[in-house]
Amino acid sequence: MNSITIREIEERDNERMESIIKSIFPEFGLPLVGTAYEDLETKQMYQSYQGDREAYFVVEEHGEVIGGGGIKPLANVDENICELQKMYFIPQARGKGYGKLIFKKCLGQAKSFGYDKCYLESASELKAAIHLYEKDGFKNLDGPLGGTGHYSCGVWMIKDL
Repeated sequence: MNSITIREIEERDNERMESIIKSIFPEFGLPLVGTAYEDLETKQMYQSYQGDREAYFVVEEHGEVIGGGGIKPLANVDENICELQKMYFIPQARGKGYGKLIFKKCLGQAKSFGYDKCYLESASELKAAIHLYEKDGFKNLDGPLGGTGHYSCGVWMIKDL
């Protein structure tokens, strides 16, 4: 892992992150509608994470962006909850612990921003990611929170920070 760098997203990363995010959906047979695939943010990841109490981090290996993840305030809730968003990696990067590093970086940032809880949505097909979330103390919910627009996601989880 010596050759990796974790850093905040830059505008030059937009096209690469969009490509990574969109490649996951056909790979796992996930729906293209009602998911991050069709989010306007996916085309402009840098611009989409410039608000207060939000951040997106990328992982670079040998100078190439291989994945990332971010946090934002959970839309349409009155509580102090952030959402873990758009955590995706190229196939060659999986199983190396990079997801865990980005995950920890995002949760650490969420704590420093002062959030009380972290929420996430996923798909049951993304078993490795769900296992990571469960190991870290995320609990399953019976339905979605907020208004993410991701009606095709079937896994909803939350954790106290």
